[in-house]
Amino acid sequence: MHLRFRREWNQLETSLDSPLDSLSALWQHHRMSSQLDSVRLHTLVFAVVASGAIASGCADTDTDVDGSDAPVAEATAPGPIDWEHPVTPWGEPDIRGIWPIGHMTGTPLQRTEAMGERRLLTDEELQARESQYDRRRGAYDREIRKNKMGMGHWVEWGEANRLTSLIINPSNGRLPELTEEGQRRRDLMRSGWMNIPFDRPSDFDNWDRCVTRGLPASMLPAYYNNGIQIHQAPGYVIIRLEMIHESRIVPTDGRPRLGSDIKGWLGDSRGLWEGETLVVETTNFNGKGSSTNIHTTGSPPFNNTPISSEYVLTERFTRTGPDSMSYSATVDDPVIWTEPWTVEFPWQRDNDYRFFEYACHEDNSMIRNYIETSRAERAQATEAASP
Repeated sequence: MHLRFRREWNQLETSLDSPLDSLSALWQHHRMSSQLDSVRLHTLVFAVVASGAIASGCADTDTDVDGSDAPVAEATAPGPIDWEHPVTPWGEPDIRGIWPIGHMTGTPLQRTEAMGERRLLTDEELQARESQYDRRRGAYDREIRKNKMGMGHWVEWGEANRLTSLIINPSNGRLPELTEEGQRRRDLMRSGWMNIPFDRPSDFDNWDRCVTRGLPASMLPAYYNNGIQIHQAPGYVIIRLEMIHESRIVPTDGRPRLGSDIKGWLGDSRGLWEGETLVVETTNFNGKGSSTNIHTTGSPPFNNTPISSEYVLTERFTRTGPDSMSYSATVDDPVIWTEPWTVEFPWQRDNDYRFFEYACHEDNSMIRNYIETSRAERAQATEAASP
């Protein structure tokens, strides 16, 4: 599958300076091609972006800096000392607002092994990340000057920060090992990112099909559509997501959970207040889809991180200033993982941020095109092999 396309990519990759430069050249090369060629571009586009972002976010280094236990607050500006946490008219901590997380785009989910347990970049590493981000942000203007469209028109790069990874536990900043059952389930998963034959919708993952990015993936920074808005009403918190325009409804009034036989893609959430921190525990997952997404830098590349129906997700929302919040999420799924893992990173409120419509289902021709292209390629290969 896609062998000719992969050969073209390998040739371009060896002749250009960066993955995004290669992608722009490849985009230009294929822009007047047939439907078969244009469909091939989808898989490569995101694989290239992911590889480039992983490289920029996880540069190897042997520099040893003591910072493994530094809090996330050290990576962002702290709130004013005299700030008091606001409350809603009905007396709950007020966390309402628009909290886009695009400023974290490019911060890798996983830390490079060479960084060990260091949570923060050195000054030199931070400077290198800032330079890389500046080059990425300049892609749009470069494409405009060259009268072409590539990933510079698509990817929204974040702000350079000192965090070496979103994952804080395990302490090495990396996903733990899968269990034997977890690996078995991963091997059965299918995705549009894979080099496989495509014949039916089940050959595509939940994001390919515009269903959901899953959890916690939907709460992690992506290459675009990073808007998150929090609404509150007595007994409820609603978390509105720009990507796939989902809304998570979280009761906080102490009501019982749904029965164990009622399951969903985003599970069943219940919230409670621990002081000024909103703690959301989500259960009743349907055991389908992936908990990670390739659009978060440093994630597994094929959207094939399985979940089970025993999965429990615990999130903590702690407002730390007038326009800052600490977010953490702990994935506990003993069927899939050998130990739980936790992400933590800062949010920034921006009530001037505007959501773009995420019209994914509308004109989603990818599934049909992939299947038609895959069948056509296999037919061509069979015909070419015939005597």
